[in-house]
Amino acid sequence: MAQQSEIRYLNPVQVEVKKKKYCRFQKAGIKYVDYKDPEFLKKFLNEQGKILPRRLTGTSQKFQKKVAQAVKRARHLALLPFVTDLMK
Repeated sequence: MAQQSEIRYLNPVQVEVKKKKYCRFQKAGIKYVDYKDPEFLKKFLNEQGKILPRRLTGTSQKFQKKVAQAVKRARHLALLPFVTDLMK
C-alpha cells in the first residue's frame, strides 16, 4: 500500500506567485491623463470597450477617476467607441 508521504504527481504542483500591482501613473510620474490619446486609453479597456476596474489594472483611485473621465471624453468626441465586438 502507498503511504501518504509517497504520493507522486505526474505534473509538478505549481504555486502561482502574484505580481505586486502598481499604479503606472505614479511610477512614471504622469500627472495628466490625455483624452486625445486613444492608443494609451485602450490599455484600460477590455475587448467590448468597457473600462477595466482598479483591481485588474492596479491603478490608484485618483488616477482611475481621471482615466474614466478621459475615456468618457474620448468616447464623446468619437475617438473611442462606446461598444464594440473586438477592439484589440
